[in-house]
Amino acid sequence: MKFATVATGGIGGYLAVRLTQSGHEVATIARGAHLEAIRQHGLKLDAFDGHHEIRPWIATDDPADVGEVDVILFGVKGAALEAAAKLCGPMLGAKTIVVPFLNGVEASDLLAQILPEENVGNGVAQISTTIAEPGLIKQVGEFNRFIVAERDSRASARIDALRAAINEAGSSSPETKDILRDLWSKFVLFSAVSGVTAAARCTISDITGNEKLGALFQTIVAETAALGRARGVALPDEIEANIWASVQNLPPTMRASTAIDLEHGRPLEIDWISGAVDRLSQAAGLDAPVNRTVYALLSPYKNGRG
Repeated sequence: MKFATVATGGIGGYLAVRLTQSGHEVATIARGAHLEAIRQHGLKLDAFDGHHEIRPWIATDDPADVGEVDVILFGVKGAALEAAAKLCGPMLGAKTIVVPFLNGVEASDLLAQILPEENVGNGVAQISTTIAEPGLIKQVGEFNRFIVAERDSRASARIDALRAAINEAGSSSPETKDILRDLWSKFVLFSAVSGVTAAARCTISDITGNEKLGALFQTIVAETAALGRARGVALPDEIEANIWASVQNLPPTMRASTAIDLEHGRPLEIDWISGAVDRLSQAAGLDAPVNRTVYALLSPYKNGRG
């Protein structure tokens, strides 16, 4: 199969390495020092199972160099979605599927407003990766699960082929009958981990070890789950309790990418996380005061600090 990664960040880079090693052609769309490092030295991955290096099929900042592909693995920051989506045109064929792996729950709907809807799928990435330095992707932990589907969760040959490629490459891509449930289940957890670890400048162990932070975390979970249910998502009745139980087993030093971006002065995706919960709750006739407060606390840093 022919793949393109837009762009080649933590998720796109991880999958680019694994899929290339499995025999697929992967075009890595990147820019700046990251692109130059990939061109000169290849794309590198420090993963739970060791160090890996590949030479992508194509490394470029111009999708016109690539041509039509079978799958576009779409993983950019929320604020870059529109511009990145418009770059995908030269790589689209009649059967190409664009699978978004973004924080939040709105990426597929937004892509379908920019690209032909028949080319847009949906996806959930359950992995912790980052660009450690130009040309190098680093994985934290062992979990690497990618749930992919058509927007309406119907079965399709192209989704079956994509799932098979990911599974054969050594990652996990299970079947799903409800991609929205999967997407929102992750979002309910992530909204709380992101909001609390960033706003409180803390780690998971601080949350589980501090009664007030723990209560704040659980309130964010409850607000986000209520929003999902109000939008018709079939979230499990016990999701709030299950998430709080699962948090006890997360790595103690874990923080969300939002907290790490804040520390390094980078732009924050809060418009797509706590800001989205507040905005979508208002549209649904609900109130999400804790998400709104977290959004306000982080808003001075939304555009980064240098």
